[in-house]
Amino acid sequence: MAITTDLSGKTAVITGSNSGIGLGIARELAKAGANVVLNSFTDRKEDHALAEEIADVCGVGARYIKADMSKGAECRQLIEEAGACDILVNNAGIQHVAAIPDFPIEKWDAIIAINLSSAFHTTAAALPMMRAAGWGRVVNIASAHGLTASPYKSAYIAAKHGIVGLTKTTALETAEEPITANAICPGYVLTPLVEAQIPDQMKAHGMDRDTVVREVMLARQPSKDFATVEQLGGTTVFLCSDAAAQITGTTISVDGGWTAL
Repeated sequence: MAITTDLSGKTAVITGSNSGIGLGIARELAKAGANVVLNSFTDRKEDHALAEEIADVCGVGARYIKADMSKGAECRQLIEEAGACDILVNNAGIQHVAAIPDFPIEKWDAIIAINLSSAFHTTAAALPMMRAAGWGRVVNIASAHGLTASPYKSAYIAAKHGIVGLTKTTALETAEEPITANAICPGYVLTPLVEAQIPDQMKAHGMDRDTVVREVMLARQPSKDFATVEQLGGTTVFLCSDAAAQITGTTISVDGGWTAL
């Protein structure tokens, strides 16, 4: 059997995809031929313009659907409104940093809802569609923090560990079907948000760009280099390909060696 990464005719729904990692994944899936549904909680002209750009450049169907990933009903409605979901990429996430005794309750609740519960709701809505289509891929964007921990990030780490567990359970429940579920665990990724933090870090530490990146921002990433959104997109396309048909219930680290330590 020929191994292919051609995703023509498939529809991919990517949560939290109007910027950064999610947008990078959406673009790579579209390059592989998939129709894509972008999502975030805003409903701006710029959001819809991103979908139009992808459609024009890649020659696929692309649309943007607003949905608040902190609300389970909206998560499920996103999948229903998409009309099809052959590929589900659960990417939406937020972060807050504080010691456990000082961690605001509302921040904990929001992070668990957006980073973990949303993936449960979208998966629950998408699996019947995948079963009806006879094919499906669930790709959950976890983190190196889904496999290890750091102080002051209790909610984020709890959610990302939960995503890894949800991935395994999804894989076991679909193991005898042509549906797979896997988690990608990135380390630090060069997104516009991270890029914008570099000048402040340079000023705070009195370092040039290369030094602050290597010694401060990537202190725990042995490669001393950021992953890119294109690399995460490429990894996602691989997990959706024929070559990955027997890869399910596992994690793929894209972290420059972080979790090898």
